Amino acid sequence: MSKLFPTTRIPDSAGRIKTPFLRRFAREEDGMITIIAICVLLMMFMVGGIAVDLMRNEMERVRIQNTADRAVLAAADLDQELVPAEVVADYFTKAGIPDRINNVTVDEGLNFRTVSVNSDSVTPTNFMRLVGVDELPLRSKATAEERVTNVEISMVLDISGSMGSGDKMPNLQQAAKVFVDTVLRPETQDLVSISLIPYSEHVSAGQNLMSKFNVDYDQSYSYCLEFSESDFDVARMRRDKTYRQVPHFQWGYNGYHNDVSNPVCPNGTYESITAFSQNATALKYQINRLQARGSTSIFAGMKWATGMLDPDFNTITQSLVNDDEVDAIFANRPESYTDRETLKTIILMTDGENHYSYRIADQYYANYSHASHWNRYNLNWYLANYVNRYYHDDFKYMKYWPSYGNQLLHSVCDAAKEKNIVIWSIGFEVEENGANVMKNCASSPSHFFRVEGVEITEAFRAIARQINQLRLTQ
Repeated sequence: MSKLFPTTRIPDSAGRIKTPFLRRFAREEDGMITIIAICVLLMMFMVGGIAVDLMRNEMERVRIQNTADRAVLAAADLDQELVPAEVVADYFTKAGIPDRINNVTVDEGLNFRTVSVNSDSVTPTNFMRLVGVDELPLRSKATAEERVTNVEISMVLDISGSMGSGDKMPNLQQAAKVFVDTVLRPETQDLVSISLIPYSEHVSAGQNLMSKFNVDYDQSYSYCLEFSESDFDVARMRRDKTYRQVPHFQWGYNGYHNDVSNPVCPNGTYESITAFSQNATALKYQINRLQARGSTSIFAGMKWATGMLDPDFNTITQSLVNDDEVDAIFANRPESYTDRETLKTIILMTDGENHYSYRIADQYYANYSHASHWNRYNLNWYLANYVNRYYHDDFKYMKYWPSYGNQLLHSVCDAAKEKNIVIWSIGFEVEENGANVMKNCASSPSHFFRVEGVEITEAFRAIARQINQLRLTQ
């Protein structure tokens, strides 16, 4: 039976026996490694070339995308006065790629502007064309939008005595006015409201706002609510309790004069709360009239700021609308915490730390006659001149002190955060401890600004821009 693959070797005409090619190839090595190496190098060269083409394409795509992102962010800014499409084109021209723009679309309305740019082009290949691929596609898209939805702002400004040093007060006033102008613009009409809350040793609600609460009055010289410790554990202003009135008197004493100009409860014409306003002119006028005086109770300002953003305050707002103190368009504010179209935010500013606050003992502040007496006399001046030193401590007690104030501030900041109220805090020329306290109150470390001098204006401007919600959407 014949074999399919005979092993017998047949000699050629010269008598030499031929070895089959495959067997000879298997045994012989002359030049084979070189051939294999060349093949491998060619393959590596091709793969490397493809990688280079792909890398060049990706680098170009990233360059286009970065340019597009920057361009639409600038064009979508509601403060941008140039034509949005021209702004985008200018960015691409300055990047050296003016031909990469495929299409620019702009959509804008009363309170928003959306800008999109598409780039649909190709990059030529150097190596992939060897395998029939002459070009690679380049596609990118960027969209930016600035949209102002409903915004409720509590702006809490420190007007304590330390703000009178140097240019602190003028710098604050300039910064606060820049903030007002930035967030209250024609396109935000009826969308953004600001509650201005000046504070020093306490917060003056003003006579009309004070009348909306249940209050046990004992004088008519000033209008501040006395809070209990538990009030700082919740966001809302409690409507189910009767508040005591902060007594009207002054304990700070320079050792020489019967000064009564800095009472515990501030009573200046422009030191009271302004609620839910969109009148930029009126707000800036009030800011210009603020004066530095008194001690510092940051927690009191923060309590009012939080309470005025809580929906439970709405019945008070409606009453203020009826009194023509708030625009009717804001009658439903504060909105519900679940309203996704409403941003609730607080800007809390101080130049120091929580300080001391004293009260007169109840037996010496028990009626209107007592209130009239302490309206005329500085407490410590009166004690120094008319009361034996042995009895001084009987007349007064410490209501707040720095560490206790920090505790109360921490509590009310936490209560606000639990309700998703965004807290921005500004430490204006503060010491390290004060900076840490304010940073802990803020919604995050990035929501805290520590500034000096005129830097406070940039802090307020930066916060205003964030509130206006400039964001990259794609």
